[in-house]
Amino acid sequence: MMHFTNFENKEIADQLIQKALFYKADPRKDLSKGLGKRVGCIFLNPSLRTRASTQIAAQNLGMESIVLNMDKEGWALEMQDGAVMNKGTVEHIKDAAAVLGTYFDVLAIRAFPSLSNKQEDTEDFVFNQFVKYSGKPVISLESAIRHPLQSLADMITIQENQIAGKSPKIVLTWAPHIKAIPHAVANSFAEWAIGCGHDLTIAHPEGYELDVEFTKGAKIEYDQKTALEGADFVYVKNWSGFNEYGKILSTDDSWMLTEKHFEFANNAKVMHCLPVRRNVELSDEILDGPRSLIQQQAANRIYAAQAVLSKIIE
Repeated sequence: MMHFTNFENKEIADQLIQKALFYKADPRKDLSKGLGKRVGCIFLNPSLRTRASTQIAAQNLGMESIVLNMDKEGWALEMQDGAVMNKGTVEHIKDAAAVLGTYFDVLAIRAFPSLSNKQEDTEDFVFNQFVKYSGKPVISLESAIRHPLQSLADMITIQENQIAGKSPKIVLTWAPHIKAIPHAVANSFAEWAIGCGHDLTIAHPEGYELDVEFTKGAKIEYDQKTALEGADFVYVKNWSGFNEYGKILSTDDSWMLTEKHFEFANNAKVMHCLPVRRNVELSDEILDGPRSLIQQQAANRIYAAQAVLSKIIE
């Protein structure tokens, strides 16, 4: 596995899930595995769980991690090839990524979408410039279209909580939000859930269809109540329009989950990637109640990152 940027296949996913559970049982089992190696965590956008969990994961393997907040501390980067750099950008990605490639054994990159240039975002242009010019293995800490470390942690959480011998019904449901939110978490969760062989229903108001590249094999439902019937796991996430790119098309607060939504899914567990806007996306009674797996998901981010780093440096 050279890079970790997307779902590759079920065999690799299963290996990573088992490796993560192995590390969760004994986080410092491979403390010497990464000695002498460095991971550069490059953030073009804010982070809490991704930053901390990746650094802890590296430390658990004996690796040194160095964080660079390029949006605040680095030079303004020029991403376009052939650009005449006579305006605001100071350093070209060709030069910056190449330098970082000489400093680190692994690069981990976070680069959000613009939500204005659909072509660049769907091509993961900014993220792939680092892959193209660094010459080193690259791990996605969330890109314009995917968040695979989050999705790996989600699959770990589902495996820990599913009933043995039963194929769970999983629902990814849109939630309201006050601003336009990227598609990366929703895309990635759908890609991993379907790839891992789960029964996935995606519920959202009309107009909020995701890129079909990520939803082939899922059932699409426009009635949230119908979608939730018999659910075992309900993953809550907002996203903006894809066809009407980056647009807020609905703010229907009836899509915010409360206990009333679970009349026909009494045992359903609720998941969210965090951060969450309480009582906008999810009600306090769900977030703080017995259905919530949200803190378990967040904890599993460490072991997801540790499994990926371990696989990359082997």
